[in-house]
Amino acid sequence: MRYCPECRSDMVNALIDNEERLACMDVECGFVHWNNPIPVVAAIVEYGENIVLAHNVQWPEGVFSVITGFLEQGEDPVEGVVREVHEELGLNAFEPELVGVYPFAQMNQVIIAYHVKAAGEIKLNHELDATKLVPVNELQGWNFGTGLAVRDFVAARNSSE
Repeated sequence: MRYCPECRSDMVNALIDNEERLACMDVECGFVHWNNPIPVVAAIVEYGENIVLAHNVQWPEGVFSVITGFLEQGEDPVEGVVREVHEELGLNAFEPELVGVYPFAQMNQVIIAYHVKAAGEIKLNHELDATKLVPVNELQGWNFGTGLAVRDFVAARNSSE
């Protein structure tokens, strides 16, 4: 951001609250770009005996993850996760259960992850080009982003069996 969205003055790096942030040069304006994390919902989609992992068209080949999407203004996270599953997979999601909330600093996001059950026929939208169905007992997480939620989901499931 080069110019202030409030007054159009130049933006500069400034030390504010012990963090380097973009701030407006016009002291009367005082605009600060706080760069707060963006809320994202994630769905660990249980479809029959499997978990649906998807490949986004913008990702490298072979990289699959759970369903994610940005939370919309005024939207309840539960409604958002159900909406994302329907938009991206064409499935009807039900019984959403919170898995946890996770920082994803690399993308400046906070992930609100749910486990949902889903029914219907998978019909991918334009964001996805492939899915893979992983048996629930073979699912494994990874060390960042939504992988942390998957790890917690697997651990909770294993402890309840």
